Amino acid sequence: MKKIIISNNAPAAIGPYSQAVEVNGTLYVSGQLPIDPAVGKIVATDVAAQTEQSLKNLSAILAEAGYGFENVVKSTVFLSDISNFAQMNEVYKQFYKTDCPARSAFAVKDLPMSALVEIETIAAK
Repeated sequence: MKKIIISNNAPAAIGPYSQAVEVNGTLYVSGQLPIDPAVGKIVATDVAAQTEQSLKNLSAILAEAGYGFENVVKSTVFLSDISNFAQMNEVYKQFYKTDCPARSAFAVKDLPMSALVEIETIAAK
C-alpha cells in the first residue's frame, strides 16, 4: 500500500506529483529543486547554495516520513551544467559524511524554473 508524504517544511510540488511516496518501507522522493519554501521560489543564485537548499528540502521530506539521510540508498543529481559538478559535490558531502548512497549525477539541457541543480532520492528502512 502506498502512502503519500507531504511536508509543509519543503516546497509544494509544482506539478501533478507528490513530494514523496512510501511503499513497503521504501521512500521515493521526487526531485527537489532549490526552491525556498518560505517564499516559494528559487532565491540562491550559485550551484553551491542551490545544492544546499535542495538537500534541505530533501531533509524536510525525509523527516516528515520518519527517515534521515542515513536511510538514503540512491540519489540522482541533475545539473544544468556538468562544470558545476565539483561545487555541488562539496556541498553534497556535508550531508552524506559516511556510508554514502549510490549516486548518479549528470547534466541535462534545462531544469524547471531555470534551476542549476535538482536532486531526487530513494530511502529504505
